[in-house]
Amino acid sequence: MTEWTHLRRTEAASAQIGRMAEAVRGRDGATPVPTCPGWDLRELVEHTGAIHRWAAAMVRDGARRRYDRAAMDLGFPEDFAGHADWLEAGAVQLAEALKGRDPDDEVWNWTGDRSARFWSRRQLHETVVHRADAEIALGIAPQVDEDVAADGVGEFFDLLPHTRWRPQIAELRGDGETISWRTETGGAWLVRLTPEGFTYERSDVPAVTADVTVRAETTGELMLTLWGRREPGAAEGDAALLDWWRERAKI
Repeated sequence: MTEWTHLRRTEAASAQIGRMAEAVRGRDGATPVPTCPGWDLRELVEHTGAIHRWAAAMVRDGARRRYDRAAMDLGFPEDFAGHADWLEAGAVQLAEALKGRDPDDEVWNWTGDRSARFWSRRQLHETVVHRADAEIALGIAPQVDEDVAADGVGEFFDLLPHTRWRPQIAELRGDGETISWRTETGGAWLVRLTPEGFTYERSDVPAVTADVTVRAETTGELMLTLWGRREPGAAEGDAALLDWWRERAKI
């Protein structure tokens, strides 16, 4: 398994941006994106590239406050034919900013870990999910490397408690109910609902008896399921509990 460092995530984010750029190059910007209702390919690419530039600016400056993305000059190309190159240019800005910061340097974000390393991880998985959105819109089956996806599953669970703009997250509590998320490639995570919130742990040991078990062929499929880009491949047990979780566990 990959040992995920700030530098490795930065390099992986750049690679993912490059893959997204190649997917959209020469395509029709008006193509609808079914996994982002109401968006077309142009809006998806502009959102993703804007996030890269916004994060890069805050990391570069060591920002202690949130920058107003809407006030930034993001340089959107007029013609969608230029959007792939524009996306790649943002990758350069992001990589330079992240590599120029010690991973422990303080930079604003919305969680308790206000460090530069937060942003290399966040931008890696932001891009993975939106690359998948683009590929799904274009009829391409998205593929996510196992190590990247495993880190992405953990990041999803880590982010959930901090998603304060979605009040439904606070409802992810219970009396010990468990949801097992398992893949055919070996990855396994167990979520437990407690009165204080939810906990999760990664385990490759044989499946425990959970209230509901969700299975996916690959860790990439599981990551996309957690992010609402895929329906669960198979589920066993308390279907109502799974529906309840999926309705609330959104970012």
